[in-house]
Amino acid sequence: MFGECHAHIFLNGYDYRKAVEEQKNGPRDELIRLHLEEYRKRGIRFVRDGGDHYGVSKRTAELAQEYGIDYRTPVFAIYKEGHYGRIVGKSFSNMKEYHRRVLEAAEAGADFIKIMTTGLLDFSDHGKITGTPLEVLKVKEMVHIAHEEGFAVMSHTNGIYGVQAAIEAGVDSIEHGNYMNKETLTMLADSNSVWVPTLVTVRNLMGCGRFEDAVLRTITETGERNLKMAFEKKIHVAVGSDAGAYRVLHGKGVEDECRAFFDILGDTPEVRRWMEDGEKRIRNVFRHGSSNLIQE
Repeated sequence: MFGECHAHIFLNGYDYRKAVEEQKNGPRDELIRLHLEEYRKRGIRFVRDGGDHYGVSKRTAELAQEYGIDYRTPVFAIYKEGHYGRIVGKSFSNMKEYHRRVLEAAEAGADFIKIMTTGLLDFSDHGKITGTPLEVLKVKEMVHIAHEEGFAVMSHTNGIYGVQAAIEAGVDSIEHGNYMNKETLTMLADSNSVWVPTLVTVRNLMGCGRFEDAVLRTITETGERNLKMAFEKKIHVAVGSDAGAYRVLHGKGVEDECRAFFDILGDTPEVRRWMEDGEKRIRNVFRHGSSNLIQE
């Protein structure tokens, strides 16, 4: 079974507000264990988290070994004040404060650093991303600081400008990466970055009534085209579902994501080897002191 390369253990997959309410005063082991048990019983032995600011992923790292799970976490994500990211992290207002956040994550036991460089999909305006992306020079400095401290960098990034800036900055993985164009995918193919597309965060919304299916279908079709192109260009890609997001359940999420890959590309030995290689890269790079270990 493939591992889960993008999860949020503090989320429950159906109600964000309830998830926050349940753990905002401190991690609740019984809830964490329920999620870990879902991974264990489905044979998922690797989970890379995207962090939170409630200490849940930090506590999960202490419990995961009991379930035979290799669990990696940034503890919390780091985002620019006034930009998207509060849901999963802690903010910074200048680069000195960013560096302090990196050191704070290190002190808390982070395996890697997660940064937030753009907003989310704008479901009311196809092709648009909410908020303003961080400029490339700022992203480069953020990545440089994290690498200098011995950390790989996981980057929440969407949109053409955002992804290109992240690639130029040398991030080790790009999470989501919605709305890339051919030029951006070519840049990604020439880099060592691993793309984690989290396809089911949109695919699993079909028919739920939260957004128009016609809008969701357009987004999924774009994602499918980009995944096909990524396979053709042999871009490094790994399976991650964003488990904990709405309608993306822990354990089942990665199964759904694998099914999406196979629906789009076919379930062939070549496709499986490609997916396995992406996960191997994630496993090798996303542990403290191992940034940029993989060289072409």
